[in-house]
Amino acid sequence: MMEIIPAIDLIGGQCVRLTEGDFAQQTTYDSNPLEVAKRFEAHGIKRLHLVDLDGARARKPVNLHVLETIAANTSLSIDFGGGLQSEEALTQAFNAGASQITAGSIAVREPETVKNWLQQHGPDKIIVGADFKGANIAISAWTEESDYALQDFISDYVQTGAKLFICTDVSKDGKLQGPSTETYRHLKQTLPAAAIIASGGVTTVADLEELQEIGVYGAIIGKAIYEGTITLKDLERFLC
Repeated sequence: MMEIIPAIDLIGGQCVRLTEGDFAQQTTYDSNPLEVAKRFEAHGIKRLHLVDLDGARARKPVNLHVLETIAANTSLSIDFGGGLQSEEALTQAFNAGASQITAGSIAVREPETVKNWLQQHGPDKIIVGADFKGANIAISAWTEESDYALQDFISDYVQTGAKLFICTDVSKDGKLQGPSTETYRHLKQTLPAAAIIASGGVTTVADLEELQEIGVYGAIIGKAIYEGTITLKDLERFLC
């Protein structure tokens, strides 16, 4: 079964969504992330993708208190990302209740650091964030397209022991225009050892059916839930 992973993005402790990662295109959906997480849990959801957008800008975790609150008051398995640039930040996230962390831009900028984390904590604890635009990795908070090919990036990390990858098409993120299905299909075919978590653009139940058919490990759903194009009730049939 494909993992269904709703997303909560945090700014100022509130549940928000950005479009294409642009802080100028922000919508606030709920002032109480814990209540949002509890709604997910009530519908049988077991996973949560929690992103500290303030932390991403500050390059250190800012909303750890929200992680701690959700972890203490739900049984959700939380992967936490945003501003994790040091071993100290990783320790803080795990101590606050994260089951996994997502290594985002640091995975591009400082691969040796992330490879050390993989060795120290294991591939089940460290998810590599592979943000992409076109065929290449996107960097600098998604504002630049690098010369690093997405497939090569994932392949390099697989060879050093990574297993889990959140692949976010930044050109689709928050736009409700459908995911990059063909990219995920190609990655599944060429890199079978990589557990691909599709992110960006998931809009309808049909999108989820198609991703499940491809065989991706998981799908992250954000704006579609908040805008109601996919309901929590819709998700129940995808859950184990």
